[in-house]
Amino acid sequence: MTTALKALGLSILAATCLAGSAMAEIRVGLSGPMSGELAQFGQQMAAGAELAVADINAAGGVLGQKLELVVKDDKCDADEATAVANQMIGSGTPVVIGSFCFRASLAAAPVYAGKDILQISPGTTVPQLTDDRAGPGVFRLAPRDDQQPRVIASHLVKAHGDRRLAILHDKSAYGKALADAVRTELHAQGGKEALYEAVDASSPDYGTIGSILQLDNIEAVFFGGYHPEAAAIRRELASRGMTVAFIGGDALATDEFWLLSGEAGEGTEFALAQDPRSVPSAASLVERLNQSETPARGYDVVTYAAIEAWVAAVRRAGSTDLAPVAAAMMEGGLPTVLGSLSFDDKGDVEQQGYVLYRWNAGRYSAQ
Repeated sequence: MTTALKALGLSILAATCLAGSAMAEIRVGLSGPMSGELAQFGQQMAAGAELAVADINAAGGVLGQKLELVVKDDKCDADEATAVANQMIGSGTPVVIGSFCFRASLAAAPVYAGKDILQISPGTTVPQLTDDRAGPGVFRLAPRDDQQPRVIASHLVKAHGDRRLAILHDKSAYGKALADAVRTELHAQGGKEALYEAVDASSPDYGTIGSILQLDNIEAVFFGGYHPEAAAIRRELASRGMTVAFIGGDALATDEFWLLSGEAGEGTEFALAQDPRSVPSAASLVERLNQSETPARGYDVVTYAAIEAWVAAVRRAGSTDLAPVAAAMMEGGLPTVLGSLSFDDKGDVEQQGYVLYRWNAGRYSAQ
């Protein structure tokens, strides 16, 4: 081969490599419950992630590259989440948004940290995720559980302090931890429960707890646990003609609660981080979602913001590598649909707090 031909061949090869590089995609992982009874939360996450990736790509991508969304179902299970984490490593994702459930997030965190993958959870509230941070790349947009019980206990004292109160939980780690924390905060604020009981999750019959509450003349219930059990207990109390104030945690912020409870859920109160749909800067996104087949429900907006925050940090760092991106995340001032986001030294978002909401006629709104 002549020198000229060799030079031409090298030029073509170089051009091909440059074109391939320009066309390369940065993979963004999404891990959440895409199946099972909590699938609606994963579906919300997926809707927000898909729209975020589409919008960012339409605006030119990141660092000259398009984003590709990789969605995996961790079923809110620790073993599944570990398997998903290893799959994400294999697919070369520098960031994973997830998981939603604490078991999945805690199980996956050290796997991601060990491979320098940045993790942002839009839904895990357990303090352990950031108190025992697996690495500098662990962040969350969800508020911490230990913020929630203070707000709930204060509400119980102020709004229901003169009523006989029962504290219940569904024996799940989330439910019991929340119930115990509310109980501790309640005592610290001068309140006291008349009854503390556990119920079996997915029980076919809640008649026993209904009888206990009725015989003990309970007038208010705080329930730590997930929406299926909360809805079943509400139906049981309604069937007995009991007018009981019912207060829960953020797990009741789902349309499934109303679908399962029906009118028995009327007036149910619960604590939740400020509804992201109500943030003025998110109005345009919410409108777009509401005009689609998947109306805005909350975690779609948070997931959208999580991807925006990471993209802003990548642009600031000029790289997708963990160290510079994590440092950029910690600098704060990241523009998102939820406003300018910042994180504390643990990786907890600084902007969000809990407020009380109430179910009314199939919808919930802040009190």
